[in-house]
Amino acid sequence: MWARSARGTRSLGLVLRGSVQKHLRRDASSAAELKKTPLFEFHRASGGKMVEFAGWSMPVQYTDSHISSHMHTRQHCSLFDVSHMLQTKVHGKDRVKFMESLVVADIAELKDNQGTLSLFTNDRGGIMDDLIVTKTDQTFLYVVSNAGCADKDSAHMKAKLAEFKSAGHDVDLEFLDDALIALQGPTMSRVLQEGMKDDLTKLTFMFSAVTTAFGVPCRVTRCGYTGEDGVEISVPSSRVVELTERLLSNPEVKLAGLGARDSLRLEAGLCLYGNDIDETTTPVEGTLVWTIGKRRRQTRDFPGADIIVPQIKNKTQKKRVGLVSTGPPVRPHTPILSTDGKVIGEVTSGCPSPCLKKNVAMGYVDSAFSKNGTQIQVEVRKKAVPATVSKMPFVPTNYYTG
Repeated sequence: MWARSARGTRSLGLVLRGSVQKHLRRDASSAAELKKTPLFEFHRASGGKMVEFAGWSMPVQYTDSHISSHMHTRQHCSLFDVSHMLQTKVHGKDRVKFMESLVVADIAELKDNQGTLSLFTNDRGGIMDDLIVTKTDQTFLYVVSNAGCADKDSAHMKAKLAEFKSAGHDVDLEFLDDALIALQGPTMSRVLQEGMKDDLTKLTFMFSAVTTAFGVPCRVTRCGYTGEDGVEISVPSSRVVELTERLLSNPEVKLAGLGARDSLRLEAGLCLYGNDIDETTTPVEGTLVWTIGKRRRQTRDFPGADIIVPQIKNKTQKKRVGLVSTGPPVRPHTPILSTDGKVIGEVTSGCPSPCLKKNVAMGYVDSAFSKNGTQIQVEVRKKAVPATVSKMPFVPTNYYTG
């Protein structure tokens, strides 16, 4: 059930209106049509409030308030179900060449079992999706991409696969039905280490390992969407409830839903696809130049390179920035104004920050106003509210780098 406190319910509503609501629907008549993760019944039995998210029935919150869940993740450890995300294996000796024909990253330079955030781009330089690609020490790449783009991503990869195969290349795709859970927070390592023989201190940020956790075979990748130290655990669907129950038996761990996930990622300055980046924005406009491999900038052999690479040296007309304000919360599509009232951009995500006790947001502004510390305004309820362009992340990240 939903938290009963007015503060908890109101805060959650603000977060959802601030970022993820465009992906949500609460139409009970369509519930039977929604896809369900292997933890669906577990969520309902645990008091999860289920909503539609990207065609899936997902928990937005449990019995704790949104703020309590958010702060528990920052101070302890929370467990998120992310099984709705698309997991893919890319097989074959030409797998790296295949993947680099679709994304901006330098996959070839990755170490064994190292992953990187990358982007699918189109020929116009727009971002089709963001994803993590891991170069395993086995005979495949392991790819995790967004649930909301799953159909588009799989069709895109299949089309390129047919092209590669017709040219005689050795590559194949395998779409997985494994579950995926994310354990996030400063005490994650202590919690998970109790069930593992492998030493987690040797697994650093963006590296992956095939192992067992509490006797359950899995792939553990040190990454996440909260800004905290964390892992994503890919596990056979038939055993995910078993592993989830074992993890939750530790009092450090609580279940968390989409509401907390969204406010946590926003504090960490991380993009939500469809809100903050999409096919109308380029990696340069989205301040994601760091995802483009240096070699790839030279070879210009990824989709949209002839548009994207020149933008790296030349200023773009708009740029994604962070914003901080007080007063009424800032929501998507809120106009961003100069101090003299001229419209200079638009908010793409925003919410009250439980950690900072002020409003945080991100959006696109004319590049002339993108410098950190620039005083601007946001139009909330038809009133201009002072705001400041701010460096992201808003809350320092705690990724484990060894």
